[in-house]
Amino acid sequence: MDGMFCFQCQETFGNTGCVKGGVCGKRPAVAGIMDELIAELKKIALRHKPDKKTGLFLIRSLFMTITNANFDSVALEKQLAEAKNLAAEGDADVTMVKTGVLACENEDVRSLRELLTYGVKGIAAYADHAAVLGYEDEEIYGFVFRALAAAATETDIGKLTAMVLECGSFAVKTMALLDRANTEKFGSPRITRVRTGAGKRPGILVSGHDLLDLQELLEQSADAGIDIYTHGEMLPAHAYPELKKYPHLYGNYGGAWYCQNKEFPAFNGPILMTTNCITPVQQIYSGRIFTTGMAGYPGVPHIADRKPGEKKDFSAIIKMAADCPPPTPLEDGELTVGFAHDQVMLLADKVVEAVKAGKIRRFVVMAGCDGRHVSREYYTRVASELGKDTVILTAGCAKYRYNKLGLGDIDGIPRVLDAGQCNDSYSLAVIALKLKEVFGLDDVNKLPLSFDIAWYEQKAVAVLLALLSLGFKNIRLGPTLPAFLSPAVAGVLVKEFGIKGITAPAEDIESMMRGE
Repeated sequence: MDGMFCFQCQETFGNTGCVKGGVCGKRPAVAGIMDELIAELKKIALRHKPDKKTGLFLIRSLFMTITNANFDSVALEKQLAEAKNLAAEGDADVTMVKTGVLACENEDVRSLRELLTYGVKGIAAYADHAAVLGYEDEEIYGFVFRALAAAATETDIGKLTAMVLECGSFAVKTMALLDRANTEKFGSPRITRVRTGAGKRPGILVSGHDLLDLQELLEQSADAGIDIYTHGEMLPAHAYPELKKYPHLYGNYGGAWYCQNKEFPAFNGPILMTTNCITPVQQIYSGRIFTTGMAGYPGVPHIADRKPGEKKDFSAIIKMAADCPPPTPLEDGELTVGFAHDQVMLLADKVVEAVKAGKIRRFVVMAGCDGRHVSREYYTRVASELGKDTVILTAGCAKYRYNKLGLGDIDGIPRVLDAGQCNDSYSLAVIALKLKEVFGLDDVNKLPLSFDIAWYEQKAVAVLLALLSLGFKNIRLGPTLPAFLSPAVAGVLVKEFGIKGITAPAEDIESMMRGE
């Protein structure tokens, strides 16, 4: 196969679509397997009644197709074979499902179907994280069935639009489930200072999002004479009491996911990729990187899933670490994390007082994803140029554009409040809704609050739809609007929800300070 078409991420070629190879590193053969897998999942949704076992299979399969999650054709072919078997077991008398994005010729129907599919992929990622911790919701699985069926056959614009909006409400439900799973398993996040330097002992670097993988690795390496470091979206792990209690959880190393080609060679020790965010593996560190969960890469050892009642076996990576030199320091400082909704609301009185005194004029939500495009420097400039009477609320790896700028505080309230991983954008919504109550407002959009969101992949799509379902409007989205939005669908989002693209930092700051 020498061609493909994919436009599910922000960095898609020319903001149109990748046709010869993915900017992410995905090759046409892998893209083709993923297209087939999505088609088979749609058949399963059409041919089966929702049940827990099949629902879990659907979300795990969808997770594998998220940008930068799995590049391993062998693992994907295995998943595809299982999907075909499941699809064949159901009622064969259903509409034929076509393979590939461009199989749907009507651009508006195609746009809505893909928007729905990508939102469901985001839901699937968060639902899988919750399921790993033993938290499942059959109502969420039921929606995934209905959404995939609609993405396969529905042609009515109104019905598809309604399903997209419903996807937002289920994204909220799923993120709330994961929030409960994380806090009940690992404790409620607490404001925590995290080292960004490097110690003198060998280390293991953990990237991705899976907190249970990190906990089990910490348990198994407790007496190994090594340190554990977080990377990328794992930074917020330091705020959870049941993780931070391990003294060999040393600190955070490096920055956002796309910096792997520079940061992984310097780490010197083994690297564990727990979920999506893996980039094409470079030769210089190819012998010391491992994947687990839904992540995969050709030739990279994969740590198997847990058997019922057991834990994953991280002995191979721990053994390798003991023979490696310590990490090469990249920096030496601290970051503050742990501003989840319950912690921020403990500051509510101080926040209200600062707002009423005019010391805080505006909150700016700058959550979302980071990426390699030079245009993302926009977010660094916005953060650095915002007035000292503004507070940035963040979650996800977008924080790496500004969380090391040293923006100070307002009467003890840090000007950058980091709620956590991308799924913790839910925390930001909860904070906003509670502040609406505290200020006695009848509309969340009357808060001194603006959204300047960076997106990259499909979990960000789910987060955006979640915000829309909660009633938030006038959201800035960048660096570009999604390529999968047709002009007509984009027009509806602009007209009904005030979605807008970014412009120049100074111009956008001025507009946001006016509440526009």
